[in-house]
Amino acid sequence: MSAPIDDELLALRLRALGHPARLAILRALARADRCHCGEIVRGLPLAQSTVSQHLKILKDAGLIDGTVEGPRSCYCLDRTALADALAALACVGSAMRPEPEHIAVGAPIYDHVQGEAAPPASLE
Repeated sequence: MSAPIDDELLALRLRALGHPARLAILRALARADRCHCGEIVRGLPLAQSTVSQHLKILKDAGLIDGTVEGPRSCYCLDRTALADALAALACVGSAMRPEPEHIAVGAPIYDHVQGEAAPPASLE
């Protein structure tokens, strides 16, 4: 696993994972070393243009890699990026307490680290 991913990248990748068609594409790519766009289209009940849009979202999120081979586009799963996103999400889960505490209205939702500047008054 590489360095921890930041919240912006994690959010981008989670949004990309938030559609059933994109999950189906990732499953197909996980089973294959690489896959041509036409093969992915044949496996889904979607138009080629719709599949291409989903592939672009996954590629922009860094979850897949794509190359052009002649007239065809070929895609593969970035297994490290997907594993990193899942590990980052697992860290969120491991931070959960057995019994949630009540958060007071207006209470900061982050931990203030000793030695860092205090959050602006508008966030307190």
